[in-house]
Amino acid sequence: MDQPPRHPTTVSRKGPRELVVTRRFDHPAAAVFAAWTRADLFRQWWAPKSMGAVIAACEIDARPGGGYRLTFGEGAEAMTFFGRYVEVTPPHRLVWTNEEGEDGPVTTVTFEDDGGRTLLVMSELYPGEVPQDAVAGMEAMAGEQFGQLDSLLAARA
Repeated sequence: MDQPPRHPTTVSRKGPRELVVTRRFDHPAAAVFAAWTRADLFRQWWAPKSMGAVIAACEIDARPGGGYRLTFGEGAEAMTFFGRYVEVTPPHRLVWTNEEGEDGPVTTVTFEDDGGRTLLVMSELYPGEVPQDAVAGMEAMAGEQFGQLDSLLAARA
């Protein structure tokens, strides 16, 4: 029987335009930040394994004005997500755009260090009301993604 995660992932709305995800990690902020900004680490945890999604390509240039590009699948089935980093403040804060559609949110992730542990808060601010499919998708995926991130961090500790 699966044990519940030690630190659950919460997904909530903060007003009509913002979706917020929080999770605690028993790892320093610098380690959690690195897993978000290094392509070799990011590709190991971002795609939920239960969904069979595979990151075929991952490019991350985590600096203000730099960009990211993630491709899932191959050929006609491939989906690519991309955007620009607006703010990068190691190991405390990342802000990026999501440019694959007109209604893409701006994502902000903060990494609050708490004596070797980290409180991660990810906020997605949409130009209009948060689409219902974004809420459902985040609720379906975030717990597994962050569980995979926690496992990666534990293996690297």
